[in-house]
Amino acid sequence: MDLVPFEYKAFVFKGIWKRSLMSTESDGPAVNEAVRTLLLLMPRLVGRAKRLPIPRALQGLDLAPRHLALLAHLEYDGPTSINELAARLEVAPTTVSLMVSELSRPGVLQRTADPADRRRRIIAIAPAYAAPIGEWLSGSASAWERVMHGLDPAERATVITALHAYEAALEQAGDPHGNAQLR
Repeated sequence: MDLVPFEYKAFVFKGIWKRSLMSTESDGPAVNEAVRTLLLLMPRLVGRAKRLPIPRALQGLDLAPRHLALLAHLEYDGPTSINELAARLEVAPTTVSLMVSELSRPGVLQRTADPADRRRRIIAIAPAYAAPIGEWLSGSASAWERVMHGLDPAERATVITALHAYEAALEQAGDPHGNAQLR
């Protein structure tokens, strides 16, 4: 299979410098070029996100990406129940309960009784950790804000839709050969 010829170009797209593969096609990269570019780009994106500075108050904690997602939901959506967090994270409530326990032990999260139903616990970020968690999440959030401000609403919707579709495609692909996952 012959690849469509391409050349590297640096250009400004709505105020954002980009380096990309440009197809000889007038309307954008061919599918194989886009796949190649994204396969090379995704590990760099993850690597850069992992190198964002962790605030001093959080450095002694053994935080993993699963904790980041949970903390982001609590930061942006506010206190909620284990079941609601599980639904948002698309994992089992027992998984969220374990994560909450991991973060409650050092005092990052606090559990309080729901005033409407005393049997139910509401999970929240402990006040002492609210600022460091907000600081930690702001690096990634501000990068996304800069990118999204440069796009019109339809382009923003396309980016979000494409990322959701990619996640779903990965889920469908599964791992039929039982290979170990990269960490």
